[in-house]
Order: sequence, then C-alpha cells, then structure tokens
Amino acid sequence: MADDYQGPERVLSGVQTSGKLHIGNYLGALRKFVDLQKEVDCFFFLADMHSITVWQDPDALRAQSYNIAASYLAAGVDPDKSTIFHQSAVPAHAELAWIFNCVARLGWLDRMTQFKDKAGKDKERASVGLYTYPVLQAADILVYKATHVPVGEDQKQHLELSRDIAGKFNYDYGVANFFPLPEPLIKGQFGAAGARIMSLRDGTAKMSKSDPSENACLFLADDVDTLARKVKKAKTDPETLPSEPGGLEGRPEAANLVGIYAALSGKTDAEVLADFGGQGFGAFKPALAELVVEKIAPIGDELRRLEADPDYLAGVLRAGAEKASAIADPLVAEVKSIVGFVR
Repeated sequence: MADDYQGPERVLSGVQTSGKLHIGNYLGALRKFVDLQKEVDCFFFLADMHSITVWQDPDALRAQSYNIAASYLAAGVDPDKSTIFHQSAVPAHAELAWIFNCVARLGWLDRMTQFKDKAGKDKERASVGLYTYPVLQAADILVYKATHVPVGEDQKQHLELSRDIAGKFNYDYGVANFFPLPEPLIKGQFGAAGARIMSLRDGTAKMSKSDPSENACLFLADDVDTLARKVKKAKTDPETLPSEPGGLEGRPEAANLVGIYAALSGKTDAEVLADFGGQGFGAFKPALAELVVEKIAPIGDELRRLEADPDYLAGVLRAGAEKASAIADPLVAEVKSIVGFVR
C-alpha cells in the first residue's frame, strides 16, 4: 500500500438504491464480489443515504433497497461471508461524514467533476447533499478502514478525495497511519477486474439503471422472454463480425455485444470472434440471447424468490448492520476522542 498502515485488508463497495441492477452490475461487480468474499473481508452496503441526494419516492426507495439486496444474494454474495447492510442503518457513516466535512477543503469539492455532470446547468438548485456526497463516500470507506475499493473510471476522483481526507486527518491530528489510504481495486489484486458493459441502444454509453429506455439494459430481474427480446433488438451495424478484435474498432455496438458474450462465456473477444467471425448478427444475436438466458435467468428466478420473502431480506440486512456497527461504532468513538469531543 501507499502508506504504512498495518491493519487488515478490507474491501468495501456500495450501490445506490435508485433502480434495479442489470447485467453490467453483475459482470462488472457482483460476480467479482462472489470471488472476493472468499479471499478478503468484504463490506457491501446499500447506499440509501446517497440515493436521497436527489428526491426519491419513499415507497419506491424501500422497494428498491430490498430488490438490490435480493440481487446481491441471488448473484451469490453470501451473508455468512460478507457484510451486507443498509448505509442508513449504521449511524456512524453520518457521524464520521460530518467530521470529514470539517477536514475536507472547499476547493477539493469544487474540483469534483461528477457534481458538475449531475447538477447540470442549474447547480444552484442542486441539494447540498449532492455537492458533499464525496465526503460521505469517504466516510463510508474509512469508517471500516477499508483498504481497497472497486471503482470505475467515474469514481477514481472520489477515491482520491478519500485518500486526501484520510491523509489530512492523520496529519492534522498527529495520528500517523490511523486511517489507511484506500486504493482502487484493479486487475491483479484479488483476481481480475470486472467487465465494462455498454448500453444496448448506444455502444458509446455505459449501461445505466437510470437509462430512460428499458431496452438499453438487461436487468437481472428480467424474465426469459424479455432478456431474449432485448438482445435481439439491440442496436448493431450492417457489417458482419470480424475475425479478429482489431476489426471491432469504430464499431461500438458490435464490440459491446461481443464483450458481453465473452464475459458471460469466460472467453476472450478473440476466441468469440474465432467462432463467429464472418457471420452476421442474424446468427450471432440468437446465440448471445441463448447465453444471456442461460446465465442470467436463474439469477432472476432466485431474485424473485427472495423478494417474495421480505422478512428474510430484512433479517439479513439487520444482521449485516449489526456486524458493520460493531466495527464502525468503536472507530467513530475513537475519532471523537482524537478530535477532542467530550464523551
């Protein structure tokens, strides 16, 4: 690691409870988490506090929380091996975030490009939470002294902010290496990196659960017919598939579909093209649809079974919050003492 922190290695990741999870979440993250939990202590939280930085319907927020918890479990995340919980059920996140608000500098947040992207032109109407949520993100990570965080390109800047906050806290209060400087989880650490999946309607845009077109996403909860239909209607181009990966350059939709097939089958793009090169999408799409159904439909079936048992899901999340609090609460108590709060 970049610092001299001597604590245990921990991985932390969260997902906002603002929509259903899709195949991109599975291939890029959930499938990876199933492997990670066998090797290192993992904390996976449902980021409901982050979700309300933009207005959410309360009933929908509750339903989405259970849907995402069920998605984690259906994908193979094991609550006996990993800690799965609601962010809001562990008050230590919010307590540490306030202290970090007093450590972080305004100029640091002004440089966060995601706020500019999400707030748009009318940033004066954006919530304060949307502006400061990278600080809460730092608290999410450091309240467990997480050492590694799986991040995409769009979150690297926020992880760097977490490192800055950790380093400044350690320096300001003379507690060298109290907080680790968390590192991005990259290829070679605890296995290979996850796949990056793009929209079925636009191969240049990342697949997103907030996409206005449901046909852009293959949701884990989609049934067999819906999965097959979306694959067969996915945007393509009129050319046949090339025989080598270099031929996919400048063909984002083709590259995306080949990438999905490769990720689901465990093959490389080159191996997929060795099988399908020279064929049109009329032959490739049915094969891809069959593979998607084979790999994703069982997850959807298990997801729906779990959603039908909300008491079980609530129990898993409650137990996870207790495990998380057992680590987070003493950490925050120690931080309060360090900063001079009277207890």
